[in-house]
Amino acid sequence: MQQKFDALQRQSTWTLVSPPPDKPVLGCKWAYKIKLLPSGQVERYKARLVALGYNQQFGINYTETFSLVAKMPTIRLLLTLSLNQQWLMYQLDIFNAFLHGDLPDDIYM
Repeated sequence: MQQKFDALQRQSTWTLVSPPPDKPVLGCKWAYKIKLLPSGQVERYKARLVALGYNQQFGINYTETFSLVAKMPTIRLLLTLSLNQQWLMYQLDIFNAFLHGDLPDDIYM
């Protein structure tokens, strides 16, 4: 949790302010996950601070939703291209990738 909280702070993810009286305030909670190796051993413990988005109201504290997710047909296509073209493939994981996006709406949590 501390590692994730420090990353949120370094990215200036939020600003501490008093919410306007006419704006709803979303709750939050920590979500936990245990990442396992193929052998079944624990690789790492993950924690994520999440907003309780089910309290959001369209037009008040959000206008649209979109989540960039790679779909399996796209991955298969890229793997097939890579094999046919004999491209080298690398794997990478962008730590805290979601922190690099811009949020156009003001959210009070």
